[in-house]
Amino acid sequence: MKSNSDLKSLIDTLKFLSDIGEVDVLEAEPVKRNKAVLVEAANSINTSESNDIKLLEKVSKTEARRKAEELAYNARTLEELYKALLSFEGCSLKSTAIHTVFSDGVSSSKIMFVGEAPGAEEDKLGKPFVGQSGQLLDKFLEWAGFSRSKNIYISNTIPWRPPGNRQPTSEETYICRPFLERHIELIRPKFLVMLGGTALKTFHNPKEGIVTLRGNWMPYTTENEGVSVETMPIFHPAFLLRSPGQKKLFWRDLLQIRLKAEAELGDV
Repeated sequence: MKSNSDLKSLIDTLKFLSDIGEVDVLEAEPVKRNKAVLVEAANSINTSESNDIKLLEKVSKTEARRKAEELAYNARTLEELYKALLSFEGCSLKSTAIHTVFSDGVSSSKIMFVGEAPGAEEDKLGKPFVGQSGQLLDKFLEWAGFSRSKNIYISNTIPWRPPGNRQPTSEETYICRPFLERHIELIRPKFLVMLGGTALKTFHNPKEGIVTLRGNWMPYTTENEGVSVETMPIFHPAFLLRSPGQKKLFWRDLLQIRLKAEAELGDV
């Protein structure tokens, strides 16, 4: 039987442990507290490293965008803008692409078409819309009275091919956007045709998708110089290859663009 002095000593010990925060002093099994401390410390380090990486990525993204704005907005001609793109190293897509795909068509045109990003054929040849979907686009353009050699200008939201022909990420679009905006400011088209949902999202980021908004005119103003242009989203020709039944809507939209261009510009 414990003596009063032993009980008092035990109570004093329990009180001391309670005062320093060790409230779980009685366990059914022994606890390896050193291990628990090490695990907690490791988790703290991992969380700290993860936060540091996220902060670094955010800073890197912001710095890349700032550099893109500096290079793009200082360009006074299309040639200077192209050279600015060639010198830009802020987008990782450039390191995996063969060519910087800039544009095709008549730079003095008042009708500009903007697609998504270069595919394999475009990357290989360095021109937009030269693959299978581009050939289909050219056929429709010709039937509607348009031609790259006479009255339209074509570019993309992103100048480098994403690996595997995937869609550009929101970060890639954000970083490269100043080059696209400056491209529009230098061309100063009256009408801008957005080919596909990615191009639509780049300019307007609407709640509705391309199926709902295709064929509708929407105003757009660039952020740098405030150049205003009327835009219309239509299906991407690659979508028509997968869904040929939608060609009639694509044709209807092209005719609407042609009629509006003739009404406001005269002979295009």
